Amino acid sequence: MKILVINCGSSSLKYQLFNMENEEVMVKGLVERIGIEGSRLVQKNNGDEFVIEQAMENHTQAVSHVFDALIDSENGVIDSLEEIDAVGHRFVHGGEKMTKSALITDEVKDAINEAAKFAPLHNPANLMGLKACEELLPNVPNVAVFDTAFHQTMPAKTYLYGIEYKYYEEDAIRKYGFHGTSHNYITNRAADLLEKSVEDTNIISAHLGNGSSITAVKNGKSFDTTMGLTPLEGLVMGTRSGDLDPAVVTYIEEKDGVSADEMNNILNKKSGVLGVSGVSSDFRDLEDAAKNGNERAQVALDMFTTRTKRYIAGYMAELENVDAIVFTGGIGENSIEMREDILKGFEQFGIKIDPEANNIRGGEHVISTADSKVKVMVIATNEELMIARDTQDLVK
Repeated sequence: MKILVINCGSSSLKYQLFNMENEEVMVKGLVERIGIEGSRLVQKNNGDEFVIEQAMENHTQAVSHVFDALIDSENGVIDSLEEIDAVGHRFVHGGEKMTKSALITDEVKDAINEAAKFAPLHNPANLMGLKACEELLPNVPNVAVFDTAFHQTMPAKTYLYGIEYKYYEEDAIRKYGFHGTSHNYITNRAADLLEKSVEDTNIISAHLGNGSSITAVKNGKSFDTTMGLTPLEGLVMGTRSGDLDPAVVTYIEEKDGVSADEMNNILNKKSGVLGVSGVSSDFRDLEDAAKNGNERAQVALDMFTTRTKRYIAGYMAELENVDAIVFTGGIGENSIEMREDILKGFEQFGIKIDPEANNIRGGEHVISTADSKVKVMVIATNEELMIARDTQDLVK
């Protein structure tokens, strides 16, 4: 079975084609600047690049170029689009109705549209990609895989907010959590490496990157997570504020005459380590700036590590028994120094990092000492493979 995985943003589209007989990635690509001057597609296959630079006014045109690239006589990997058995789509928000991946139906589309109020930048873009595939591959089944679905197992005590209950009953305002596809993959892979059944596995999954979230996984299921109603809650991130006193919002709105939309933009795109440092949202730039004596860059890094420590320690208490702390995501997989800084002080809990084992980037590794009470691991995430697996299971 060959499955195409598509992840649509508002002006971009990432894709991978899988041969599910051996879960091989046959090809992967990225379309950028959809609807903007300078549209281009870059497809990679065994180190070779195939580029299409052509105007793409909408997602239907972008998907059409993806299909052209897949069957290109010189650079493609399949002879005909008929070889594609199904398409799996990443959807950011499924609300309360979508608790697991699903074959696309009118009811599923309605639920996605309903949840779009909580993800106005993402769900509509995801739907554009779906519509394009339905138009161009009318007889091929489509599957929706939701970032929020993995977290639907959280109990009320961790997903409810301390506001009037009517806002939950009437408006479904609650913590939903995100990066669920990544945390789900990490949970299953960690269980394999620990040689435990998923149902008996308790881990803390730290997906750390420009967007970051940490999830407490109890008996293989999400028990608590840092992101909330939207991906804005939790850790300080690249451009997102993370946790803050709600009064900060009303104070700035009243003092500066800022509208709700403008405030939302400030918190999502102008805050985080970018806002604190004034340097960059890229943690590598911050590390370089801090080494050169930039105090604000160092403070931004320290804020990130401090909050990460806080959540990991808190989730250890919530879970009571932890098999492993797992680092993943761009920072989690690749920043040797950040992992060290985050786990400084955890020696009091019997958690010890092996500096030599930690001196790696990516892959799958145990980086704790043999006598550490809790294993510490690095596992490279693979959200696309998880989407492909769910798609295969549902189509079969």
